[in-house]
Amino acid sequence: MPVHAFIFPGQGSQAVGMGRDLAAAFSAAREVFEEVDDTLNQKLSKLMFEGPGEELVLTENTQPALMAHSLAVLRVLEREGGFTLRQKAVVVAGHSLGEYSALAAGGSFSIPDAAHLLKLRGQTMQRAVPAGEGAMAALLGAEMAQAEEICAEAAPVPDSPTNASEVIELANDNGAGQIVVSGHRGAVERAVAIAPSKGVRRAMLLPVSAPFHCALMAPAADAMAEALENTPPRSPIVPLIANVSAAKATDPAEIRELLVKQVTAMVRWRECVNAMVELGVDSFIELGAGKVLCGLIRRIAPDAATASAATPTEVEAVLKRL
Repeated sequence: MPVHAFIFPGQGSQAVGMGRDLAAAFSAAREVFEEVDDTLNQKLSKLMFEGPGEELVLTENTQPALMAHSLAVLRVLEREGGFTLRQKAVVVAGHSLGEYSALAAGGSFSIPDAAHLLKLRGQTMQRAVPAGEGAMAALLGAEMAQAEEICAEAAPVPDSPTNASEVIELANDNGAGQIVVSGHRGAVERAVAIAPSKGVRRAMLLPVSAPFHCALMAPAADAMAEALENTPPRSPIVPLIANVSAAKATDPAEIRELLVKQVTAMVRWRECVNAMVELGVDSFIELGAGKVLCGLIRRIAPDAATASAATPTEVEAVLKRL
């Protein structure tokens, strides 16, 4: 029998129309979207279904929207399949904000609590750095040592009379040579320029609104620490493989600490996938928008089976697999 992990996508997987067909086909999905709309006092589902895209991509909207879609898919699978998450998955994991979706799936947070937390997370991450001052870039075909060397060379500000340096850090290790760096725009642009001389196949700036997962996000981490004190997680019904540690987490106090650290720390996705494989996982089910995580997993763990569920057709296919 396959050993399943349920995984939950992060920012960048959103698209106008997400969840619309699912809501039309299943009352369980509609209930989740309505619950999130009521919680946030916002017609988030209308924005998801109809756009406009420029509002959906705002971080404070994207984060709860992706969670809502993922949890709607899970609710449909559970209701239509007559099972619970605990009966089908040995672990859960999510990429960045997807970690909140994974925890809500496992009962650590209610859906309303996850919606509130992600709305705040998006708002505080966006406000942490003034528009235009930060950036992120993908280094494709890079190894960790190369990326670290690039960051070290890119940090110093040229011709600075005070030998000043700017923040530039590893933000995502997505596996298969896909590493993302984040920090001050000047340093990130210098990294992109330096990368070819270090043997990196391709380096490009990413279309993001803030420099996520680096030290510049410290104000957002402080805000999330306070929020998680007021809305603490419960122990999940299945273990979380955490972005920060790439290891199992079940203790609520540890999960709270990891979620705070996650705002400024690197997402260790390659290590998370390898940790799940070491636990015996040979089937990854991605719940929610896009197929980004399945694509990464096929490169990290090519022997593992993958499936994504976002639409009614995909949900039916995953139900047969489960």
